[in-house]
Amino acid sequence: MDKKGSIRKRYILKRKNNYFEIKENFFFPLIKLIKSKFQNKKLLISLYYPNSHELNILKIFNQEKLRKHTFLLPVIEKDIFMSFHEWKKQDILNLNKYGIPEPIKHKKRTPHVILVPLVAYDKFKNRLGYGKGFYDKYLKKYLNMPNKILKVGIAFSFQKYHNLPSTRNDVKLDYIITEKGII
Repeated sequence: MDKKGSIRKRYILKRKNNYFEIKENFFFPLIKLIKSKFQNKKLLISLYYPNSHELNILKIFNQEKLRKHTFLLPVIEKDIFMSFHEWKKQDILNLNKYGIPEPIKHKKRTPHVILVPLVAYDKFKNRLGYGKGFYDKYLKKYLNMPNKILKVGIAFSFQKYHNLPSTRNDVKLDYIITEKGII
């Protein structure tokens, strides 16, 4: 097993053993960040459907200050790519081959903000995911665009690793939000 695989295995178990439900104030730094970057613009915000003890981001629907925005969820396409589609909390979802709920495909949308799940992160804003590269492949397409996508990792503070190995295929996050604040 390579170094990333070893870290991934250890931190997936760590997340399972230390999981807890977040409080409503978890989203306050995110709200402040979005407001500072986008003023009062109506945004397309990509969420993820929590799986395997990922932080439960769906509590975002309880945040009054975020209700005006449109939410998206990722959809896996052709086993190697990902796109984003509108989703409302009450919409019906399908399970993909990984057992993760996805919206029934509607018009593809490009998010202004992507809330990214992760297995581990470091102080350099490197992210370790599950190893398939879906987020990295998607985000690489937008790195040099004038309207870059704001990339925000969502994690528990105990998911911090001292220095993750990274390659040229890995896309750094802009920010990471944990229950202890924003990095």
